[in-house]
Amino acid sequence: MNEHIATEQTQEQAEEKVESRASWKQFYRLIRDTKPSKLLLSIALGMSVIATTVGLIIPLFTKNLVDSFSSVTSMEPMQIALMALTFVAQAIAGGVSLYILNYIGQKIVAGLRDRLWKKLLVLPVPYYDNHRTGETISRMTNDTAVVKGLITDHLSSMVTGVISIIGSLAFLLYLDWQMTLIMFIAVPIAALVLVPLGKQMHKISKGMQDETASFTATLNQVLSEIRLVKSSNAEASEYKNGNKGITNLLKFGLKEARIQALISPIISFVLLMLLVVIIGYGGVRVSSGVLTAGDLVAFILYMFQIIMPVTQLSTFFTQAQKAMGATERIITTLDAPEEDHASGRELKEANLPIVVDNLTFAYESGEAILQDMSFVAEPGKVTAIVGPSGGGKTTLFSILERYYEPSSGSIKLGDERIENFTLHSWRKQIGYVSQESPLIAGTIRDNICYGLDVDVTDEQIKFAAQMAYASDFIEEFPEQYATEVGERGVKLSGGQRQRIGIARALLRDPKILMLDEATSALDTKSEIAVQEALNNLMIGRTTFVIAHRLSTIVDADQILFVEKGSITGRGTHDELFESHDLYREFATEQFRLSEQGGD
Repeated sequence: MNEHIATEQTQEQAEEKVESRASWKQFYRLIRDTKPSKLLLSIALGMSVIATTVGLIIPLFTKNLVDSFSSVTSMEPMQIALMALTFVAQAIAGGVSLYILNYIGQKIVAGLRDRLWKKLLVLPVPYYDNHRTGETISRMTNDTAVVKGLITDHLSSMVTGVISIIGSLAFLLYLDWQMTLIMFIAVPIAALVLVPLGKQMHKISKGMQDETASFTATLNQVLSEIRLVKSSNAEASEYKNGNKGITNLLKFGLKEARIQALISPIISFVLLMLLVVIIGYGGVRVSSGVLTAGDLVAFILYMFQIIMPVTQLSTFFTQAQKAMGATERIITTLDAPEEDHASGRELKEANLPIVVDNLTFAYESGEAILQDMSFVAEPGKVTAIVGPSGGGKTTLFSILERYYEPSSGSIKLGDERIENFTLHSWRKQIGYVSQESPLIAGTIRDNICYGLDVDVTDEQIKFAAQMAYASDFIEEFPEQYATEVGERGVKLSGGQRQRIGIARALLRDPKILMLDEATSALDTKSEIAVQEALNNLMIGRTTFVIAHRLSTIVDADQILFVEKGSITGRGTHDELFESHDLYREFATEQFRLSEQGGD
């Protein structure tokens, strides 16, 4: 049994070593890909080496200074000048090195964030279905900051620390090799305690970063939907959720504090014991004439030039463990599959039939949302999609926009699959107005022009707003088109946001229109006006309409009735009213309610 346990421990250690090597390779790859200046990095590290090397000379000057007190000859002015010059050179070299390393670190983190931002914009919609927004934001902010901290705050200390330790050991062996060997007694004692604590710190650091990302996600979710929280009286429950994250972070922080509280006294204890031994044994050697007083002082100074870097190295490896965890998450994001924007040819003619053939779609886990769906949307015609909620209507729109790939079947434009066209050119042909009409923080003009890659005139913007019956309320604002809409358009009403969304679609002059409850947030008067504008816009364009109000699509060229992902009826309003029981039930109920509203 003991052999079995020993074998398992050996395997765990081997796995940890492999993981550690892999993490350092990933870290190197991550930094290399940001293309930092090798010249500047060499200069910075060179300056650090100079500062450290110069620092190794200082104990020798001190030795001479102390010895001069007990000798007839005093220290010469030139020696004092050289000592002062040494201090100045060390300070200048250290300052230049620190600035350059900070400059490089800032450039690296900017490069990382640029790569991440570029990547986040081309990740497919399914990625965001499976990852909370706050966690993704944490990759961009917290994790990149951890990587930067390792470079700017600890890389130099690691390099100079190694040089300082090697150089000091060489001088110590030169001064008194016997006393130097006594110092090595402290190394295995300290390692015996510090190595296990370092492994614990690695686990805690990873847990802390994961919990920080989760807490950031909770904050983002709650604060972005603060109106929902307040209208639902959910402050108390959300406080509990947030407090849970705070408590978990506190637990990790206290664990980290406990380990740091152990590490610091242990190091201090070892150092004090070592100092007592060195002073005691060194005093004996000075009294016997083997060493001078200056030798002993220099020996103690060199000992501290070993001890301080060892402390810095332990901090470096602690921070390195945090950086490795951050690196893993950043690389996981950077390596995630992205939308293919490069392949395909430019779509120039979209005025062709859209043919959906045996389309089936299911998310990664779960039953099919769409099943064997087939239809043809003729150019210049209106295809309306109606049916019970949850039937797959919006999912069909998402597949038409190529947010998701079909599980089977195909969608063609004319005789060619839409996957053969570049994503940019395909989506450029689509004008989409959703139920929510999302807006970005900015002006009304910014939102109407959003996503356009060509310059537009004020006249074009005003015309689009007029066609969407949005110009009246826009021109009532003091700033008119320069009016700030607030985050997610909170300063506008639902109907106003909807009309801004319609104006955006109008300005794009698309060949394919996708209207997902485009008039759902409008009052009756506005709905009639906007419906007329949409009717004008639909002329000569292939139009898809999702509508729960059948009154808005009774004149559609083709109505598809969708239930549980399947088309159970198709035809004009009159044809479906005669042949489809559920459609007739829907229509009768809505028309009855409409008549009651009119009365």
